[in-house]
Amino acid sequence: MKVLWITNILFPEAKTLISKNEELKSSGGWMLGLANELTKHTSIELHVATVSDIVSTLNISKGRKITYYTFPKGKGNIWYDKSYEGYWKEIYSSVNPDIVHIHGTEYSQGLAFIKACPQAKTVISIQGLTSAYYYYYYGVSKRLIIKHLSFRDIIRKDTLLQAKNKFKKRGEKIEIPMIKSVSHIIGRTEWDKAHAWAINPKAKYHFCNEILRNEFYSGKWEYEKCTKHTIFLSQAGYPIKGLHQLLKAMPLVLREYPDTKIRIAGGNIIKNQTLRDKLSISGYGLIIRSMLSRLKLWNHIDFLGGLNSEEMKAAYLDCNVFICPSTIENSPNSLGEAQILGVPCIASYVGGINDMIPSKSCGKLYRFEEVEMLAKCIIDTFRESDVFDNTEMRRVAAERHSKEINTKKQISIYNNIINEY
Repeated sequence: MKVLWITNILFPEAKTLISKNEELKSSGGWMLGLANELTKHTSIELHVATVSDIVSTLNISKGRKITYYTFPKGKGNIWYDKSYEGYWKEIYSSVNPDIVHIHGTEYSQGLAFIKACPQAKTVISIQGLTSAYYYYYYGVSKRLIIKHLSFRDIIRKDTLLQAKNKFKKRGEKIEIPMIKSVSHIIGRTEWDKAHAWAINPKAKYHFCNEILRNEFYSGKWEYEKCTKHTIFLSQAGYPIKGLHQLLKAMPLVLREYPDTKIRIAGGNIIKNQTLRDKLSISGYGLIIRSMLSRLKLWNHIDFLGGLNSEEMKAAYLDCNVFICPSTIENSPNSLGEAQILGVPCIASYVGGINDMIPSKSCGKLYRFEEVEMLAKCIIDTFRESDVFDNTEMRRVAAERHSKEINTKKQISIYNNIINEY
């Protein structure tokens, strides 16, 4: 079976082959996991294509088990770029795949392929949904946004107000037309299934969970080895990830546990020391800085920088609790990573997250707006951690993210689509 993937990120191996730079640290772990498993099957010939700003023409690179096709990034994420169509026709003709799998609905290259190659047997898998996410983009008041406009946001025309509008446009101009154009959709939660059905009731929905990065299938969280009263977040770069809500809950947590610390993977969005920092900080970064000052939390937060999979795993195992405080999510792989390691988990009850926490043994849920409930969940977790039994949570996560089950299911979906035509 010859499979062509269209992805939103450049795989680490492809980047290394093209630019000879070091590999990417994190993005696309779920795709990398599935790609590795699929290429173990001799019946699968995998080709992966995407756009990137590190090439100026179509580049074809032969990896160990995957062939990569990379062509120049055009107008960006919102506006449709017709030049993509020519590249897709050339790639499709060269590969002649049995099936084409578009990962994600957020970017224009997927829609360009569908328009360029309508004869292809195509399936889309849903990651996030910008057409739904934009409703929940802020999580902070417009007054606060306007008060904390940054130089960077004004120059780039990328204030939080404008960023939300970009999400809306991407949904209207790219995502919805893409979903309406296909007959097959892959998803993994009741939430994405409902939204896919609302947009295209005629499309066939295929359920398939995702595979995590390989490092997370070994190791186990132990209370005795963790740093007590530490909270870990996998990212906090923009409002959807909900850091501001966690900060609101912190005074209540500190009342009970004054040594509590928040550790966050990813770039330091509040860095504001040099002139370069001051010019590049985002409006959201300014909001977080203001909150840290007002709530006296400067000594309780630490940005860890970009982490590779091993470093992420170490951060999970070292924390006392993992929190996903997002305004909206489909099914965050960070939560799956924490659960399969057995880390105590707390998450906001939004989107498809409740599918990942079907019982109290798998984590604690709270309503996003209820920072008092979030604080109580954190305090209760700290109190209960020494007797926390993560056996059931790890079992549920291991089954959900099973390499064997999900690979077999993915191949079955491909065969069913191919045989339907």
